[in-house]
Amino acid sequence: MSDDSDSITDRLAEDLRAGLFTPGSWLKQVDLQDRYAVGRAPVRKALESLAGRRLIRYEKNRGYSVHPTDNDETAQVLAIRLAIETGFSEEICAGARPDAIAELRNLAEQFARIVRDGPFERLYDTNLAFHRKLLLCTGNLHMVNLVDDLRLRTSPAPASQWMDRARIERSAQEHLEMVLAVEMDDSMRLASLMRQHILQKV
Repeated sequence: MSDDSDSITDRLAEDLRAGLFTPGSWLKQVDLQDRYAVGRAPVRKALESLAGRRLIRYEKNRGYSVHPTDNDETAQVLAIRLAIETGFSEEICAGARPDAIAELRNLAEQFARIVRDGPFERLYDTNLAFHRKLLLCTGNLHMVNLVDDLRLRTSPAPASQWMDRARIERSAQEHLEMVLAVEMDDSMRLASLMRQHILQKV
C-alpha cells in the first residue's frame, strides 16, 4: 500500500469534485483506507489537509463530512468566483496562445456534443476542463487552484449546475462565444459572458 498522503489528498479532492460523495455524508477513515488502498496515516493527513482548506468539514468528536448543500453558501461562493474569474479576463485574453485557443474550442465543441448526444454524466468533467483551461491562459496557477478549491464547496451535480435543459444548451453556446471573445482579444466581452455564465443569467 502507498503512504503518499499528497497523492491521496489529490485523489480524494478529485472524487469530491466529481460528486462521488453525497453532500452531508460522513467520510469514515476505514472506508477511505479501503477505497484508496492506503494506511490510516495518509488518510488522516489527507482529511486534515482538506479540512484545513475548508473543502470538507471537521466536527470535534464526530469526524469529517462533505459540505451539505447550502443555497446561501453556494451564492456566496459564486460571488467570489465571479469576482476572481471576470477580474482575470484581460490576462486570459493576453495570455491565450493559438494552441490554447484550439484546445478551448475543442472542449467547447465536445461539451456541445455531449449536450446533444450524451453521455450526460460527462458534462461536469468536460465543463470543468474547459473552465480550467480558460483560467490557465493567465499563467497564474495559484488563482486556478483557488478556483478549483472554491468549486469543491458547491455541489457538482448537474441539477445544481444548470437550471434546466435550455440553460445547459445556453451554456454550451456561451463556451463557444467565450472562445471567440478570447480569439478576438475582447476582454470586456469575455467578462460579460463569464458573468452571465456563472450566474446562469438568460
